[in-house]
Amino acid sequence: MLLTRSRPWRSIPSRSQAGPLRCLFVITSMPVGGAETLLVNMMRKMDPSVIRPEVVCLKEPGPLGETIADQFPVHSGLLSKKWDLRVLPRLATLMHRQRADVVVTVGAGDKMFWGRLAAHLAGVPVIMSALHSTGWPDGVGRLNRYLTGITDGFIGVADSHGEFLNEFEGFPESKVHVIRNGVDCQRFVASDADRASVREELGLGSDTPLIGLVAALRSEKNHSMLVRTAAALRSRHPDAHWVIVGDGPERATIEDLAETLGVADRIHMLGTRHDTPRLVAALDVFTLSSLNEASPVSILEALACEVPVVATDVGSIKESILPGKTGWLVPSQDLDAMVDRVDQLLSDSAMRRQMGKAGRDLVIRTGSLDSMVDGYTRLATLLYDQKVSRPVAALAATKSASA
Repeated sequence: MLLTRSRPWRSIPSRSQAGPLRCLFVITSMPVGGAETLLVNMMRKMDPSVIRPEVVCLKEPGPLGETIADQFPVHSGLLSKKWDLRVLPRLATLMHRQRADVVVTVGAGDKMFWGRLAAHLAGVPVIMSALHSTGWPDGVGRLNRYLTGITDGFIGVADSHGEFLNEFEGFPESKVHVIRNGVDCQRFVASDADRASVREELGLGSDTPLIGLVAALRSEKNHSMLVRTAAALRSRHPDAHWVIVGDGPERATIEDLAETLGVADRIHMLGTRHDTPRLVAALDVFTLSSLNEASPVSILEALACEVPVVATDVGSIKESILPGKTGWLVPSQDLDAMVDRVDQLLSDSAMRRQMGKAGRDLVIRTGSLDSMVDGYTRLATLLYDQKVSRPVAALAATKSASA
């Protein structure tokens, strides 16, 4: 039986009385990854007179959590191990103490389960889950489905992702909302100065072809495919170099493979960086070889910088990468196709420029950060206002029945 919200847990004043809504985003940690960077950028753009965001990291705050700690409240260290049941009272107490009006869990797994259950126990008026992928590690699972009844909204990041949440995950269509990922097109722009400075930093010539990726070093990102692509292209483009931005548990595996395939000298593992716009703008081609995704923000950042993309055709990537227009799609794990498409772009500068400009135009039209912030703000306030009206409607019905 699904858990449902059958009774009010606390009085819910109108927004005019309550003031700005306190919104807690619940996440595992804050490494430099797509979803985490997206969250930080969105929080910075939110109007504090309407929404006051906070971050709850079940584990450590991570590099991004530490970076924003002087801008927003960041809570961490609530989960010591996977089945640490004490996380539930800790989370519920925190949400009650902070008088949370809205809780948004980011991603699936532990944070989606514990975050929503704790919010329910703490009487949080609005409970939502934002999902960023269509498979592991964002598979929803049976336990998380049990909490559908106490969840006010599930947020997908693209039209096809919203359909996936409804049709595959089984969430009610009325609770599924699509808010497209967005990037700050004033920060992510094409820059000749960045192209030159990044190559200088890496000790490369000014005309060195540079291919790159920004993603946490996790298995589902399939970095090994890019290392193999670099090895396969070495004879065709002997001067090409690769940049991998991000960190994570797969770092040693990636480095070992690069060494084995003889391309360690041309793959630059930059780790966690806070100058992503500069690094992305320096690239000739952006690549992504993920096994599953929804609508990765890194692709939007690349397109905003007028960098064409070669990516695996998974999730909702096809809504941003239009083959022959903004980049190329290749079948998942198809190494030969990835090699051929990257080769094609490296060999044709006119194609790169044309696709890059089309990519930025697409992002400006459909994937701006402002539109994303507006979507979250509108949804949070709408759902909150609906909760305020319920006691009034119930009272009116009671009076009518007794008359």
